Amino acid sequence: MTNTVEMRGITKRFPGVLANDRVDLTVRAGQVHALLGENGAGKSTLMSVLTGLYRPDEGEISVDGRRAVLRSPGDAIALGIGMVHQHFRLVRPFTVAENVVLGDRSLGFVYRRREIQRKIEELSSRYGLRVDPGAKVWQLSVGEQQRVEILKALYRGARILILDEPTAVLTPQEARELYRTLRRMADQGQAVVFITHKLEEVMDAADVITVLRDGRNVATVPKDETNPRELARLMVGRELSPEKPKEAVECGGTVLDLRGVHVQNDKGLPALRDVSLTVRAGEIVGVAGVAGNGQRELAEAVTGLRRVEKGKVLIAGADLTNRSPREIIDAGVSHIPEDRLGMGLVPGLGVHDNVILKDYRLPAICSGPLLKPRAIHARATELVERFDVKVAGLDSPVRLLSGGNLQKLLLAREISARPKLIVAMLPTRGLDVGATAAIHQMLLAQRASGAAILFASEDLDEILRLSDRVAVICDGRIMGEMPAEGADVEEIGLLMAGARGGRA
Repeated sequence: MTNTVEMRGITKRFPGVLANDRVDLTVRAGQVHALLGENGAGKSTLMSVLTGLYRPDEGEISVDGRRAVLRSPGDAIALGIGMVHQHFRLVRPFTVAENVVLGDRSLGFVYRRREIQRKIEELSSRYGLRVDPGAKVWQLSVGEQQRVEILKALYRGARILILDEPTAVLTPQEARELYRTLRRMADQGQAVVFITHKLEEVMDAADVITVLRDGRNVATVPKDETNPRELARLMVGRELSPEKPKEAVECGGTVLDLRGVHVQNDKGLPALRDVSLTVRAGEIVGVAGVAGNGQRELAEAVTGLRRVEKGKVLIAGADLTNRSPREIIDAGVSHIPEDRLGMGLVPGLGVHDNVILKDYRLPAICSGPLLKPRAIHARATELVERFDVKVAGLDSPVRLLSGGNLQKLLLAREISARPKLIVAMLPTRGLDVGATAAIHQMLLAQRASGAAILFASEDLDEILRLSDRVAVICDGRIMGEMPAEGADVEEIGLLMAGARGGRA
């Protein structure tokens, strides 16, 4: 077995979308191969074709020199192709061993626990995937759960392993441990592919990098023959100007003051536990944490979208605990939610309507019950030009805009209100490096103008680059705070994993 996959001329169409356009890709044994590109570039679609989830409209696949027809994931598994998805597919009440063998029809009716656990322990030892076969999945950390997903694939005989955005839910320490595991697998003859949009990640972990843009393979290069700047140019199709450094800004008084806040999640379970946090005028406080540890509930508690069970939310000295979103907007709070199209904007409405969603009652926009079309048109035109939002027309539904233009439109509306406080949740998620740089400059400009910014991201490098101060959250608790400048990434990673003891 050579553990080599060749994809030739792969084309995959969906209604109105050409997801993959005659893509060639070769993955070889002994290599860690990164599939790099923006969200929507076609990475996951291409790997879904390779794992049998989609049938290609054109092109062919060969495994170890033989043509393969993959009609289902079962066909891919039979050929030694396995995939670890970004969102884990584990049964939480089951043990590690039970999850690993779930769906394995070769077992018959007899569950040989000791034999299965012994095989899992052998795989764990061979690849450095430390995990207790008898532990329940709900007892494991996120990093350990990912190891279970990898063990599932290896147990089924995967020789070609694909991982989709594998570090999105990991602490820095867990990410480095994963890189070591991937290297060990490649050294033992496996072929490894990981899907990512993070430039730093491919330079840390990959041997070979393939860049997809608009569904096409624009380059395949050895890591040693490229650099992050060149990869960024390939991803977006143009040369990027370097981001301006963050300027020193003198902070003012406290704008946001959270005092012992407790909040429940949608299931009625604790989401925030005794959270106390302040943000001052002219300051960006970045919230660092693995996804799902209370970041969304924190934003919703501040913006009036989620009830505070205990504690206080003070904005500019006024107690606005459990006030309505309208009252909090009137107090000078702007919100950039993580779901830009589902919660931040109305996809079926045009630019005109979306820019006045919060201002339609102002005298400048309406006269009694009637809106002022000319004033609305002027406002929309001014914001589109000022924030460089590319639109086909002011009446076109905003769902037709790209992710970067959607986010710029959302920021344009929120920033134009001249807020005292901006709550920005994952403001650059899924954006290309050019759009990300534009969003960063918008937020830094607001910081320079005196706005207080509470900012959350799943990218620790982004948090350290933008923030003045970092607050680390784990399981709904603030584990520690520290200045961003000179922050110890190791310490932040430990706090993200739940270890207390950060610098005050």
